[in-house]
Amino acid sequence: MIIGDRLRQVREEKKLSQGDIEKRTGLLRCYVSRVENGHTVPAIETLEKLARALEIPLYQLFYDGEEPPTLPNLLKRNSPDDTAWGSTGKEARYSQQASSPAGQDGRRGSQATSPHGTENV
Repeated sequence: MIIGDRLRQVREEKKLSQGDIEKRTGLLRCYVSRVENGHTVPAIETLEKLARALEIPLYQLFYDGEEPPTLPNLLKRNSPDDTAWGSTGKEARYSQQASSPAGQDGRRGSQATSPHGTENV
C-alpha cells in the first residue's frame, strides 16, 4: 500500500478537504497533494501530524483493519542470552579476547607488534 493512497482514503472517508488538513496541520495544501499523489515521502513527524489531523492512531495509516494487527513472535529464543551480542561469530572472539585475564606482568591490554618485537599496549 502506498501511504499517499491511504491518506487520501482516510481523508475522504472523514469528508475532509486538503484545505481542512492544511488548517489542522499547518502543512501547505500543495504539500498534502504531493504526498497523496506519491510525489513526496513524508517524514514520520509529518505522518504524526497528519494522523492527528485525521483523528486516527498513527498505525492506521499503515494498516486498514479496525483493530491493531496481532504481532508475531519474531524472537523465538530459549533465554535472553541466546542472541546476546558476543555470543556467536566474530563478536564472540572479540568478547573472549577482551575478557581474557591480564598478561604476565599484571597489565591488561592487547599486544602490538612493533619493529622492536612484541610489547603490551
